[in-house]
Amino acid sequence: MTPLAPHLSDFLRAHLPRERGASQNTIASYAHCYRLLLTFAAERRKTRPSRIEIEDLDANLICAFLDHLEAERSNTPRSRNARLAAIHSLFRYIEYRVPACLEQARRIHAIPMKRSAQPLVGYLTRAEMQSLLAAPDPRTVAGLRDLAMLHLAFAAGLRVSELVGLGLEQFDDAAMPSLHVIGKGRRERILPLWQETARTLRRWIAVRSAQGDPQLFLNAAGRKMTRSGFEYILRKHAAVAAKVEPSIGGKRVTPHVLRHSCAMHTLQATGDVRKVSLWLGHASVQTTEMYLRADPTEKLEALTAMGPPTLQRGRFTVPDKLMAMLTEASNGRNYAE
Repeated sequence: MTPLAPHLSDFLRAHLPRERGASQNTIASYAHCYRLLLTFAAERRKTRPSRIEIEDLDANLICAFLDHLEAERSNTPRSRNARLAAIHSLFRYIEYRVPACLEQARRIHAIPMKRSAQPLVGYLTRAEMQSLLAAPDPRTVAGLRDLAMLHLAFAAGLRVSELVGLGLEQFDDAAMPSLHVIGKGRRERILPLWQETARTLRRWIAVRSAQGDPQLFLNAAGRKMTRSGFEYILRKHAAVAAKVEPSIGGKRVTPHVLRHSCAMHTLQATGDVRKVSLWLGHASVQTTEMYLRADPTEKLEALTAMGPPTLQRGRFTVPDKLMAMLTEASNGRNYAE
């Protein structure tokens, strides 16, 4: 039996950051997955997580863990697949260091990703987005910060990790205000900002506390704004906006919905999916094609160009009696009776 703890520690502390160059967000996501897995395995094996052996994590247990995520934690197939990818990555690391576990690793690698339906992306209309941006009170420091965060999340189409991780130096307040974003996969992009968004950022920076963390957006304690903190702020202002624009109440407004809204509005304005891909920082334009499925204007153009089919009037003729008899015979009618 081989202890899991030393290999898991080396994987998270050395292999991912040094050899793979993984970001802190990736490492945190993997660590959360392994915490869930070890808690589940410890309950199944009736032991403590620190005493779990590599051999305890066989393919049957991994499959049971994935079913547990969907049935008891209400994870979507997409989240399930993300957890499975983290487990696959760990066993690719282990199989080179513990040859005795090669067969076990092979069985785990054979667990497939789960296919699922790909629903249309949710986004806010222009009227809904305007009511959301009007919800914070800019006369208060917290309201001004919230307004700047909402403006930037929508105008730049930022992921929530990109938004809360922004530093003061990433905002370039020049003649053409811009934002230097380090996105997923360490891909960098520079985004010009609307004048209104730039003015809101300047107003926030003017009242922002000089003490505390170096990030652009801080919480009430002067610390870096967290993902859950921004999600709470967004839910609070979405509830206020729903009183003005009731259609928001029927939508699940999340930080990623603001990113989808930016993408949809950009696509409708430009009609060019490549520009949307560049703006959002996608690695491939194929990722951006999901917005084409959600945009009805693209289908309307195709419908107009194709036109309805032309039908011609026909005449009914009585079928030939011989052909009718042969048809009945081919359908199994017994003429010998």
